[in-house]
Amino acid sequence: MAWLIRFKARSLVSATRSLRDTLDSYRCSLSHFSGFTTDDCVRSFPRKWLCSKAMRLNDVDDIQSRSSSSPDITRRPSVSASSNSLGVGLQEVTGSKLNLFDELKLRFLSFKHHKYLEELEHFETLKEAQTPKFMVIACADSRVCPSTILGFRPGEAFMIRNVANLVPPLQKGPSETNAALEFAVKTLQVENILIIGHSCCGGIQTLMSMQDNSDSSFIKTWVTNGKNAKLTTESAANHLSFDQQCRLCEKESINMSLMNLLTYPWIKEKVKKEMLFVHGGYYDFLNCTFEKWTLDFKGGSDEEKGRFFVKDQQLWC
Repeated sequence: MAWLIRFKARSLVSATRSLRDTLDSYRCSLSHFSGFTTDDCVRSFPRKWLCSKAMRLNDVDDIQSRSSSSPDITRRPSVSASSNSLGVGLQEVTGSKLNLFDELKLRFLSFKHHKYLEELEHFETLKEAQTPKFMVIACADSRVCPSTILGFRPGEAFMIRNVANLVPPLQKGPSETNAALEFAVKTLQVENILIIGHSCCGGIQTLMSMQDNSDSSFIKTWVTNGKNAKLTTESAANHLSFDQQCRLCEKESINMSLMNLLTYPWIKEKVKKEMLFVHGGYYDFLNCTFEKWTLDFKGGSDEEKGRFFVKDQQLWC
């Protein structure tokens, strides 16, 4: 009987050692991150997360020694803590190679500590429902993030992004874009639709360089939704360079998509009643300016020719 008791005791000690090591390493790793205290962080994470070595926040030295087979990036030159947009503790690892998902983990923890927990009341309301005022249609280009550019908070904008921020007309049939529009307008009852285009758009460059007999692809098939914008641009600006034509088409395609919105009866009806407003926006990231305008439905339009009046034109610079 004595040997059985000793065997169970040794097994219990062995089983708890890994838990103590995990907690000790976790608390130690927190000392690398300014703004966190050990007690606060232990309380803010689930117990099962603290008990798993695989899920704990790794020490920075451990992050740096990750296998080279994982995706990695090279950090930018060191910045001061006051100017560090990612927040917690990233200055400790600046200048080193980070595993890509460790970088995302640090950003998520910064978001949780500096946004989620500090605005907890706002995020609690989002658990019940979303009531966005905006439906945003933007380009999938990685340089053009509406939430970053215009500062949308979670819950403020229902959003879809596609190549060249195009809205196909109703006649083209179902697509992810008009499905999102239907949900935003009919279910969420948004008050504004904002289509955001941008400078140096690869989708528009593809559209403008396409020939009628060019080979088909998913991208080329999609951007043909902007064919009318291309024809208008070529007709009005065929004396300009290709780059200048592309810049004009980037804006003309926004106006074309605004007109395409009116091909959907449930959008047009609300615009007529001024229950819904549709806007165009153009972000020029070459000099960081933003142009905004609103379709003036009552001011007059010629939908067949794709013409309409705009109002409230503004340039933010």
